[in-house]
Amino acid sequence: MVAKTRKQTGKGPAATHTDRDRSPLVSPPGKSNVRRLAGREGKASNSPHLNGLSGITHRLGLTSSGATKLVITLLLAVLSGYLHWCHLTQLFENDRHFSHLSNLEKEMAFRTEMGLYYSYYKTIIEAPSFLDGLHMIMNDRLTEYPLVINTLKRFNLYPEVVLASWYRMYTGVMGYFGIPTKMCWSINRGEGLTPVDSCEGLGDPAYFYVACVFLLNGVMMSLFFIYGVYLSGSRLGGILTTLCFFFNHGESTRVMWTPPLRESFAYPFLVLQMLLLTYILRTRNPSRTAMVVLGISNLCFMLPWQFAQFVLLTQVASLFASYILGYLAAAKMQSVLVTHMITLGICFVLMFGNSMLLTSFYASSLVSIWGIIALRDQFAQVFKPGIVIWVMQGLAWVGSTVMFKFMLSTVLGVSDDAHISGLIKSKFTSYKDFHTLMYTCAAEFDFMELETPMRYLKTLLLPINMLVVAVVAAKTVQDIVQTTGLSGAVPIKTEEADEAAGSEIAGKGELVYHSLQLVAFTVLATLIMRLKLFLTPHMCIMASLICSKQLFGWIGEKFKHQIAVFVVMALMAVQGVANLQAQWAIIGEFSNLPQEELLDWIQDNTRPGSVFAGAMPTMASVKLSAGRPIVNHPHYEDTGLRERTKLVYAMYSRMSGEVVKRNLMKLGVDYFILEDSWCTRRTRPGCSMPEIWDIEDPENVGKIPLCTHMSRNSRPHFTTVFSNDIYKVLKVPKASKDLR
Repeated sequence: MVAKTRKQTGKGPAATHTDRDRSPLVSPPGKSNVRRLAGREGKASNSPHLNGLSGITHRLGLTSSGATKLVITLLLAVLSGYLHWCHLTQLFENDRHFSHLSNLEKEMAFRTEMGLYYSYYKTIIEAPSFLDGLHMIMNDRLTEYPLVINTLKRFNLYPEVVLASWYRMYTGVMGYFGIPTKMCWSINRGEGLTPVDSCEGLGDPAYFYVACVFLLNGVMMSLFFIYGVYLSGSRLGGILTTLCFFFNHGESTRVMWTPPLRESFAYPFLVLQMLLLTYILRTRNPSRTAMVVLGISNLCFMLPWQFAQFVLLTQVASLFASYILGYLAAAKMQSVLVTHMITLGICFVLMFGNSMLLTSFYASSLVSIWGIIALRDQFAQVFKPGIVIWVMQGLAWVGSTVMFKFMLSTVLGVSDDAHISGLIKSKFTSYKDFHTLMYTCAAEFDFMELETPMRYLKTLLLPINMLVVAVVAAKTVQDIVQTTGLSGAVPIKTEEADEAAGSEIAGKGELVYHSLQLVAFTVLATLIMRLKLFLTPHMCIMASLICSKQLFGWIGEKFKHQIAVFVVMALMAVQGVANLQAQWAIIGEFSNLPQEELLDWIQDNTRPGSVFAGAMPTMASVKLSAGRPIVNHPHYEDTGLRERTKLVYAMYSRMSGEVVKRNLMKLGVDYFILEDSWCTRRTRPGCSMPEIWDIEDPENVGKIPLCTHMSRNSRPHFTTVFSNDIYKVLKVPKASKDLR
């Protein structure tokens, strides 16, 4: 038990939430793709000047009934977001007892790349001014010593820049008015440990950072509810979507355990982007404003996360497949492609010319699809209409995308994403190398485990999605048979028939796209388990379609349909509530005394310019909490960094100590942090560090790993200057005389 003694009085400001969901995209149930013209229905106003709610509803073209429905929808959306924010906050606090941690413990709780990202936020808020902090992270000398790098370009740090600016403004304004922003306490940790100071409130940097992440993901849940309502045409669909997310929360997100990860900032904007895309697909002639907002949401999704390009690749592929099948007009497809291209260009500029964006499969895919659509008349002349031309367009897309990607990579000399190609190759062949095994030996980059679909099965998420996709597929096949003439019927075309068909195709296009997107996410999640964080939420969105009158109107009248949906919800709740109770039962308290001892020793016994090397997760903590230069770190998406890490990790190989010492001296390392667990840990056969090195260094197979020798006696190559149960710090000599 910890004793919490109040150290400073003063009431911190209460956290407030302003979920501003003003989206015009929420349409009432029923014919959601039909625009309601202002003043066409309902009583005309006698007053020439409409004020208040009546004026707003008049301008939006809503009747009083429609306005009431819209207000109810927005209130339910806000409630969903608030509940999700509370859920995330409580889970995070229960897991770490974050409110009772010292500043050092809070920083240590951000392990691996989380600590790396948070360190730049810390740099900006501790700098003399915001611009000084921005200059420091754009001319960073600590992350890859002795290189000076622009971390804003390399690490997608715009979230940290924005949050740091908000924090500085918040504390500055509160300080100006003399309003306290945090409450500090003295925490007695017991067991003979020294008391530590702990602060709560938005004035605490870590609290502010985490609160903003959880607030953003609360807004995401509000958008999620609106998404379900809009796609299904029913508020019941939004409720079902939200319940599915909560019932499968552990499979849908990990933001409550890892707030600083890039997807925590990026995914909410993907939800917004897909909602806008659904609106565009449903609207026969979307406005330029809709395209601009789609581009902005696209940009906000791409800027925080280096892997956003792979998700967007699956999106344009699904849209292209919808176009091939005839559910998306060429003009609309080209408009969406132009929006993606402009967004990619702006992102390239804002990322200071990050070449990985231009050499991605996503960029190449945009160009190849544009070319295929531009040559659609030539395709129609050469190939027979129907399945043949569809297959040829698909093959042309795959071939040209791969060709453009490798051509651009060769011309620009970019190989930063070579490990991604190796990772994909390893999924389908026996190929493996050092960098590939560093990924595939981690559970989150392995194939999806069998337990995941079993969890989907228990909450009925999988059966519901299979039913929805089966219905959409049946309707799609029926359309294909009719349009290709395979049914033997000869359609009689009139202008009225063409217009009606266009409206029907516009209505089905979004359903076909979402089904194809589900297939794409399923493939990604099957290959890389971590990407189920896209699959599960999309399955929740697709589940809302059981409330769709368009797909399931055959169940019967509205009342019978709703009863059927409520029965499904009740069955889902059996396992869903158990899942929530299991999450709420997680009670822990963060403590890492060995690392705390290590960081305290570094602060007290090494120079500020001393250079460290070691395991990537530990290096992030050394940079964040000790402020020392490091030579390697957890952000693995750079060729040079991967080679540096490989040299550092030679300590866990079977090479001689002399070779490893020379490698570290070449990198300018002063201290190496050795962890015995990295020498012995084995997630599965072939995945211990010595075994991974055996692939790269077959000559030394069978020898005792160097790390084993170093854990016993570091001489004659190194000198042990600190050790505890977990860590051992080895001093790297500058010259051989240091060992005498």
